Amino acid sequence: MKKIALGIALLLAGAAGALYLSPAALVAGVRFVERQLAGVSPKAITVDGLAIHYYEGGPADGETLLMIHGFGADRDNWLRFSRHLTHRYRVIALDLPGFGESSKPDASYDVVSQMERVRAFANALQLDKLHLIGNSMGGHIAALYAARHPEQVLSVALLDNAGVTAPQKSEMIQRLERGEPNPLVVRRAEDFDALMNFVFVTPPPLPESLKRYFAERSVANQENYDRIFAQLRGHYVPLEPELPNIQVPTLVLWGEQDRALHVSSIEVMQPLLKKPTVVVMKDCGHAPMIERPEETAQHYQAFLDSL
Repeated sequence: MKKIALGIALLLAGAAGALYLSPAALVAGVRFVERQLAGVSPKAITVDGLAIHYYEGGPADGETLLMIHGFGADRDNWLRFSRHLTHRYRVIALDLPGFGESSKPDASYDVVSQMERVRAFANALQLDKLHLIGNSMGGHIAALYAARHPEQVLSVALLDNAGVTAPQKSEMIQRLERGEPNPLVVRRAEDFDALMNFVFVTPPPLPESLKRYFAERSVANQENYDRIFAQLRGHYVPLEPELPNIQVPTLVLWGEQDRALHVSSIEVMQPLLKKPTVVVMKDCGHAPMIERPEETAQHYQAFLDSL
């Protein structure tokens, strides 16, 4: 803890200058501290010719939690959530191919292809048994994994997952049906605030220089994200026929104010699952593990304890 405290003090001491001199350097420093607090380290492995970057932490002999991020996101989404779990579990959070620091091949990015890449990654790490947790697109992938490879899965947690036709259409679905741009893709730096307000009820506070940095990165990835999203829609795999095949306990957790994927999806999912646990978080948006990481981790820990 002394080393972590020293690292935070050093980071804060240089933060004011770094904000203006090098936002990228500040991001690297913040990421370093967040990793220390979460108890994870960055690693990489080559699987089927693809470089997969991931975080790993916790006891090597603990049960494994494999975390799968959503569209336009990366492994950093799980850092503050993970810090409540690495004391007990082996935590692994990967950058999916096409996102973060992992390879971005000119290949298919539909959920079946991505699910098989996640499985190949798990097999390369010799993860015979694991708990899956995924958010949004990552939840879609996790559910499909649990349905098609039940021998490997101990439980699955789905946080505001894609893949279900909700009784009430979300704001994002309505926008897309009207032919409007995808609200999850930033096309101009000045639109970054709109993305944050769309995803979160209470967006995490960020200095303006860091907002600009993240906005510029998002704009740089626009074409890649558009291509991936088009494949996700063009090769859509519905979860409704898959959910009855999930044999293990399943946590379905949703932010009640999710504007991307409507909370009424739960009404479809719950009757199809064999062992569902449902949690709805009030005043929370599309990414509960970022917006309210400690509370989300408490719900997840309670679910794991119930097993």
